[in-house]
Amino acid sequence: MNDLQQKYKKEIVTELQKKFDINNIMAVPKVEKIIVNAGIGKEFNTNSSVVDEMKDVISEITGQAPIVTYSKEAISNFKLRAGMPNGIKVTLRKKKMWDFLSKLINVTLPRVKDFRGIPRNSFDKRGNYTLGMREHTVFPEIDTTKLAKIRSLQIVIVTSADTDEKGFELLSMLGMPFKKSKKNS
Repeated sequence: MNDLQQKYKKEIVTELQKKFDINNIMAVPKVEKIIVNAGIGKEFNTNSSVVDEMKDVISEITGQAPIVTYSKEAISNFKLRAGMPNGIKVTLRKKKMWDFLSKLINVTLPRVKDFRGIPRNSFDKRGNYTLGMREHTVFPEIDTTKLAKIRSLQIVIVTSADTDEKGFELLSMLGMPFKKSKKNS
């Protein structure tokens, strides 16, 4: 079992129960899954190998094979035809999810240049958090000498929390480095 998962089960569950006055242990907010995705955009028109390259990159980062998402309809402004690949995604659960979350908090985010914390306002009103990464090269598995282009990623942390407050408290107890609020400064 991952250190972060052990910390959640032994410490964070009881703290969240006390803080939000939750009687049933099954009602305590938890991380359900993490979705990592990358958009290809119209780059596929000029570089058809971008799909294989991004599949390799995301599988190195997450340790799981991603799937390719295809456009459902044609959008002429984006030079997109129906059935063209337009993204790559992977959904992590259980052990791989906890390993990825631990790596994200302890290794990857501290490697971001001029890092001062992640924004607090990226919750979706239901306790889920979305984090955009401008460069996928901050992950230690990526060999920058083999890259054709630096791309961005989106990481969605889906929780069972029903409010942003509970989701924020869960993620901050897990160690997510949120920016300090202006009230406390």
